[in-house]
Amino acid sequence: MTEETLTETLPPVRDWPALDLTGVDFDPVLQQLMREGPVARIRLPNGEGWAWLVTRHDDVRMVANDPRFSREAVMDRPVTRLAPHFIPARGAVGFLDPPDHTRLRRSVAAAFTARGVERVREKSRRMLDELVDELLQDGPPADLGATVLSPFPIAVICELMGVPAADRHGMHTWTQLILSSSHGAKVSEKAKHEMGAYFADLIGLREGSADEDVASLLGAAVGRGEVTLEEAVGLAVLLQIGGEAVTNNSGQMFYLLLTRPDLAERLRAEPSLRPRAIDELLRYIPHRNAVGLSRIALEDVEVRGVRIRAGDAVYVSYLAANRDPDVFPDPEMIDFSRSPNPHVSFGFGPHFCPGNMLARLESELLVDALLDRVPGLRLAVPPEEVPFKKGALIRGPEALPVTW
Repeated sequence: MTEETLTETLPPVRDWPALDLTGVDFDPVLQQLMREGPVARIRLPNGEGWAWLVTRHDDVRMVANDPRFSREAVMDRPVTRLAPHFIPARGAVGFLDPPDHTRLRRSVAAAFTARGVERVREKSRRMLDELVDELLQDGPPADLGATVLSPFPIAVICELMGVPAADRHGMHTWTQLILSSSHGAKVSEKAKHEMGAYFADLIGLREGSADEDVASLLGAAVGRGEVTLEEAVGLAVLLQIGGEAVTNNSGQMFYLLLTRPDLAERLRAEPSLRPRAIDELLRYIPHRNAVGLSRIALEDVEVRGVRIRAGDAVYVSYLAANRDPDVFPDPEMIDFSRSPNPHVSFGFGPHFCPGNMLARLESELLVDALLDRVPGLRLAVPPEEVPFKKGALIRGPEALPVTW
């Protein structure tokens, strides 16, 4: 086959602009890409060239779990991407492949097991009750985001990380600057550097610690020579930032429940449904804009009859996989009795989100507290007036005005 005929068989490159989407609308560009076929070619607003996009559930899981697709190989490549600035720290866990990736994750695994998460359950519930007490005391109207949905996950991740309560606000500020694309590369890089310096001090102080928080586990692993301080800091920064994803996910979750009162009423009436309902909401809500981090094919790989060549950049869309009709019948419908529900909202393979059990715990506590303690909870403005984040990589409401 000549180069010319091969080029003719490639799908066209589709531009995927960074749309500022509101509500829980599914990205129309992604919808179109899914319709066009299981493997598409895309160009994102930043970086260079084009990349493959894989959208079917089985293919997404295969690529995410296959050592022939490398995260580490992305480091020095100007791959087309959503983020305007791309400043991966060498050795950061998001850009490692096994076995280094496995070694680094093992150092903090104890904090994210069922037992580790249970360790913070009661304290988390108490912190949440205090926030809801304040909400009720101050009376309506209120911004549910600023009063509960933002401070709660920050408090929980700081508790798990071993960050003192006095430093929570600073952590939140750094995270916002790192996650927003609207402040420019310098501001984002400075915030990441400052958060890294903070964790370097904290981990350094805990080298001999036997405590179970993440900073102590990392300090002990550094002390034993299992990970370097630089690796430990990179992992701590990633986990701290990831901990705030619950703010955006729960913001979208409650926006959905408040704009679909039938769903909220069902969860009030049938509390036993809640864990399964949360899984279905996690499948349905659009967690992010476009796609996250790419991978590079280390050798030629065929996916659905399309040859991905060694050196090509590949993205998977977990959002698209969660709407695959072959796996989720009526994927556009929110079905609280959906079972099984093998959604990939926390990723898949070696980079599967370590905080998945923590995120589920927080979501369950939030749904319990807000549905049971604030029975008349409703939006204080029409749904279309709820402001959503602009210029952010992660989707979620900027504020959630409520009354009761």
